[in-house]
Amino acid sequence: MTKQTILGRVTQLAKANINALLDQAEDPQKLLDQLIRDYTNNIAEAEEAVAATIGNLRLLEQDHQEDTEAAREWGVKALAASRKADELRAGGAAADADTFDRLARVALERQLQSEKEARTAEPTIAAQTEVVEKLRTGLERMRTKLTELRAKRDELVARATSARAQNRMMDAVKSIDVLDPTSEIGRFEDKVRREEARAAGKQELAASSLDAQFERLDSLGDSAEVEARLAALKSA
Repeated sequence: MTKQTILGRVTQLAKANINALLDQAEDPQKLLDQLIRDYTNNIAEAEEAVAATIGNLRLLEQDHQEDTEAAREWGVKALAASRKADELRAGGAAADADTFDRLARVALERQLQSEKEARTAEPTIAAQTEVVEKLRTGLERMRTKLTELRAKRDELVARATSARAQNRMMDAVKSIDVLDPTSEIGRFEDKVRREEARAAGKQELAASSLDAQFERLDSLGDSAEVEARLAALKSA
């Protein structure tokens, strides 16, 4: 996986429009679950790639530091050899002075080489630093996007659960509508009313029968009184 590919994937994922994806999805919850899995895997891959890129950058920086330090050290050696050559030449040791001048030239050549290598690495280091910063920014956006995805999924699941509960409640209420004469409650109420009417009829019937008995008793009492009075008349 190249750095450009990593950067492209991170940028694409970080800029993904969740709401647009949800609008196009037949099952938003399944889409969010899949996006969460994809983001989690991609973030893990991107983190490894970014870590490798940062590692390469640190190596380049270390090499650049070593080249810079080497150039400084070769400069110090060149100066020391040159001064020694001047000192020997002043003392009449021309041959020895030439030897130290040659050492000074070698040191200066090494210094130039180290400086060249350091300068050559600087644009690469700058470019790598820019890539690393972009990758870090992209990763942070991906992590933020993953948090948004999880929150969106939790919200969606909660709303779906609430909607299903409301639908079940409304279905239950509809099935026992007390205003519906064809409902179970309506039929049960009719049955109770019939039972109540039947009991009232029996009570009324029982009451009328009792009244008739008392009326017959009263009639018998009157007949006995008449017979008694008739007997009294006959004995007078």
